[in-house]
Amino acid sequence: MNLNTDLMAGPRRSRRRTGRWIFLMLVFVVAAASVMWWQASHSANSSYVKPQYTSKPFPIMIQGKWTEAYAQGTEKGLLVPLPVAQSLLGDGVHYEEKTESIILTTNTKVLHFKTGELDATLNRKPFALTFAAKKVDGELYLPLAPLTELFGVKMEIGESSGIVSFFMPEQAVQHAAVPEKTVKGIKLREGPGKSFAIVEDIPGGSDLRLWGESDGWYMAQSKSGNIGYVAKAGVSLLAIETIDPVTSTDEPFVAWKGTGKRINLTWEAVYSANPDTSKIGALAGVNVVSPTWFELVDGKGKIRSIADSSYSTWARSKGIQVWGLFSNGFEPDRTHTALASYESRFAMIQQMLAYAKTFKLQGINIDFENVYTKDKDNLVQFMREMTPIMHEQNLVVSIDVTPISNSEMWSAFLDRERLGSIVDFMMVMAYDEHWAASPVAGSVSSLPWVETSIKRILEEDGVPSDKLILGMPLYTRMWTDNPTADKEEDRMSSKTMDMDAVNELIKEKKLKPVYSEETGQNYVEFKEGTTIKKIWIEDATSIQARALLAKKYNLAGVASWRRGFESSDIWGVLDKELQSRP
Repeated sequence: MNLNTDLMAGPRRSRRRTGRWIFLMLVFVVAAASVMWWQASHSANSSYVKPQYTSKPFPIMIQGKWTEAYAQGTEKGLLVPLPVAQSLLGDGVHYEEKTESIILTTNTKVLHFKTGELDATLNRKPFALTFAAKKVDGELYLPLAPLTELFGVKMEIGESSGIVSFFMPEQAVQHAAVPEKTVKGIKLREGPGKSFAIVEDIPGGSDLRLWGESDGWYMAQSKSGNIGYVAKAGVSLLAIETIDPVTSTDEPFVAWKGTGKRINLTWEAVYSANPDTSKIGALAGVNVVSPTWFELVDGKGKIRSIADSSYSTWARSKGIQVWGLFSNGFEPDRTHTALASYESRFAMIQQMLAYAKTFKLQGINIDFENVYTKDKDNLVQFMREMTPIMHEQNLVVSIDVTPISNSEMWSAFLDRERLGSIVDFMMVMAYDEHWAASPVAGSVSSLPWVETSIKRILEEDGVPSDKLILGMPLYTRMWTDNPTADKEEDRMSSKTMDMDAVNELIKEKKLKPVYSEETGQNYVEFKEGTTIKKIWIEDATSIQARALLAKKYNLAGVASWRRGFESSDIWGVLDKELQSRP
């Protein structure tokens, strides 16, 4: 026997037994920890929690979520924070801090009042509020009553909790029931799982509103107004509740009573003297004229009129409606100031109502151009305040817009989507694709460009087709390309021409127009000295094609700029194509 080997054998066996023992202990610890984790993760949390929103009276809930805001006042005279009212009603609530003015607008009503005052006006008539708007710690609170009466907002206050819940007219709300046989009821928890603390005990037979689901749990709101989660297995779905719609005794306004007829409007350009109506002649198919009679002259909202009652009389005798055009004079600073306050907007509305009555108008056409983008919201607000008042007097409201583009002053200020939800009709001025000072010669209004302009407003801005009117030119431009010009920027120039002038030129020069598939128009060009003259012609061919586009997209009709630029054959061609079915 080797002595050294025998001496080493005992300690080695001892180390092996120790290592085995340590391993078994580690296995036991891990197993115990796993059991404890499993028990903790699968056992229900029995603790209760007081939600953060209960720290003050009247926490506000919308669609099962806390708005992080609180109402003020008493149950009968509840006041709602401005941001909450705006989140519920969007453009329906407008506040002007400078004048402390609050303006609530619906399709038929305009309510105006000021902070701290009970005196108000409803559609220009005196109206008394029961509770006034007020500021608390610098935040504005609005009385609930007008929101309920005008917009049909429904409010519930939890009896035991004081939690305020808001619901909108025609809102769909899913309900669920806790079965009666559930003796111990169920738990409304902070989160989607048993490990979350309990917010409220929900007894059997209770009704819940459901606002969503997550990981096998419903986001729910109890009758008291508390929000949390309940296990899906613990409830059964009930019927969907639909909140009552807004009720109104007002007759709906009908903008166009020409059943079966599309609108065929032509603008009457009046710069000083009104036209001699005896010389206008027949306007076959024209059912609306829009004379450019009214213009904004200062930031206070004063309007200049060059209207003529004899023109209105002439139009009525022909069965033609008159929609007076109101322009901002294309002056941005004046427009900015006039749109900025309720007082100046109201002044414009008041004057237009007076003019409409005096000259027996059937409608108002708004033509605001060259406007700062910062005035986008105020223009929308102006139309929201104007339209219900005009409708009350049976006046049609329309607005002129440009095709969508990146132009800051001519396109970007127009929120066509919001405007389209307010006005009766929207005229898209589908011309000046190539404007007078364009560095490149081209059509005033090529057919593909026109069609794209229509489609973008219908699809991108969601303007209903039965509100959209296609504006089309009765003029064109003769382009002069001078390749010998000293400067490149001086090479191209243009001259506006009406239809008769183009026809005379073609006859005089013995030109033969050719049809351009690219533009959908007839085209001519000729040399004159060292220059080349180019004309993309507006004539019966292009006008007929535009009428076909109006029919293709089921538009409300067409509008032409302007009467007096047309050749005598245009009205008959337009009327026949526009009004034919399908």
